[in-house]
Formats: sequence, structure tokens, C-alpha cells
Amino acid sequence: MPTPSLASLPIRRLTLRDLAACADLSEDRGWPREEHKWGFLLTAGKGYGIDDPDGGLVSACVVTEYGPQERPSLAAIGMVLVAARHARQGVGRRLTRHVVSSMGTTPLTLHATPNGRPLYEELGFKVTGRAEMVYGRFTPSGPQPTVATRAATAEDLAVILRFDEQAFGTDRTHIVARLPAFADQLRVAEEDGRIIGYAAAWPNMDTHVVGPLIARDTSVAQALIASLAARTDRPLRTDIDVRHTELLAWAKERGLASVAFNSVMSYGITELPGDWSRRFAPVTVAAG
Repeated sequence: MPTPSLASLPIRRLTLRDLAACADLSEDRGWPREEHKWGFLLTAGKGYGIDDPDGGLVSACVVTEYGPQERPSLAAIGMVLVAARHARQGVGRRLTRHVVSSMGTTPLTLHATPNGRPLYEELGFKVTGRAEMVYGRFTPSGPQPTVATRAATAEDLAVILRFDEQAFGTDRTHIVARLPAFADQLRVAEEDGRIIGYAAAWPNMDTHVVGPLIARDTSVAQALIASLAARTDRPLRTDIDVRHTELLAWAKERGLASVAFNSVMSYGITELPGDWSRRFAPVTVAAG
């Protein structure tokens, strides 16, 4: 149980002014600082945190909502962190419970590490899927993808948004519209002048994270990853739905090794909306 002093500390909304404190909290737990990602999540979503009277944050998390602003159809919880000096005192449970309560009847989703999964199960989340993180330097080999790709333009945004909503199952304009500024690359795949997939690669420390990756089929996803890899000298990292076995095997044959597995968990729904067969990787596991 949390100590009385911790239990009495108020939970408040975080803003971009808390960016450095959030990054400090990541570093405190042995994570990369990830200031670029924290900035994206704090502007696209809602941050919640507990201030430490001695300075910094006791705990923090981010909620990213999707669908109509006045009545979200889905929300993702991510970046749930507790300072090491306050670990195992119920702080993370209290903060997560607060967020779940504040979202009312909105269905929730999150990616849980093996260590975090018991807490979320205790709060009523159910495992509905699995994602595999792969990382490494992409080395082209074998037959090259034949699907045409190119850099996305501003004129593509409306089509990308429609394609994305069909795959994701709800509107996430506020995420997709931020990708040109957030990512180093945003590319589309085309067939007969029609967009059949898109993907971004955004900087995270010394890597490029591939996400989101939305594609008509595996061959399109392969072409998008290969085209992103060809335009960076950094290692790639991405989190692929384990049901996409063909894409995972293809990526591993080209230098991306398995790093970890996360459980995809849901609250208030039995499965995520949209078409999983076209949803290959999230923009980040922190945003669903």
C-alpha cells in the first residue's frame, strides 16, 4: 500500500513544461530520455503526473484519445512510469486507476511489458493481442520489393487519413497530421496512382522507429520498410503485430532481431476496432 504521504499527493495534468521532468523520469528507470517522443505524446495526448515534493515527478503517464473529441471511441495509455525511489508503493496503480476512472466508458488499450501486465490485469484489462519488437540494421537481400513507394506530400494527407481510419478503426487525424513534423520520413506506397499503404520513420535516440505502418498487405509493408531503410544510416526498430508472421520472418532475414514481446491489452472491448490485417505497427506502443 502507498504511504500516507504518497497517497495524499495530487494527480495533475502534465504539459510541455514538464518535458524535462518526464525525460528525467524515463532516465531514472533506465529508459532512454526520449524527449522527442515525450513531446509528441504530450501535445497529441493528455499527460498525467504526480509531483515529488523534493523535485521532479513521482510518476507519469500519457493518454492518447481517438475519434470524436467530445466522445472518444478509443484511448491508449502509455509511458506509465514510477520513480525508482517510489517503486512498489502502489503509485503506478493509483495513477493508472485514476486515468481509467477519468476516461469513463471510453474503451482503453495499452501495450504491457511482462512486468507491467499483472497490474493491468488487476485493474480489469484483458490480453487481446501481442506485439514483437524487432531491432537492427536492415540489410537488403533476396528479391527486392516491386511495389512503388515515394515521399508523401501535403496533397496525400486526406487520402492517408481515410486509409488510416479504415485500418485503425477510428479517426486519428491529430496523430497523422503531426507526422510530417515528428518523423524524418513519411512515405506512401502506390498502385495505379492509388495509395495502398503508408509508413513513417521517426528519430528515437540513435535509431529510427518505423511506425505507423499501415498497408494493404504484407508485400506493401515490406516495400515501405525497405524504402525507409534505404534512406537512413541508423538501425531500425519497430513493433509488429505477431499475427503478421510473414513480415516478421522477412524482417529477421534482413537483420532485424527480436528484442522483446509486449501484450496488447484492452479494457471495455474484446478486440481493437479496425482491420488488423492492414495494421502492421503502431506509431509507438505508448499511443496504441
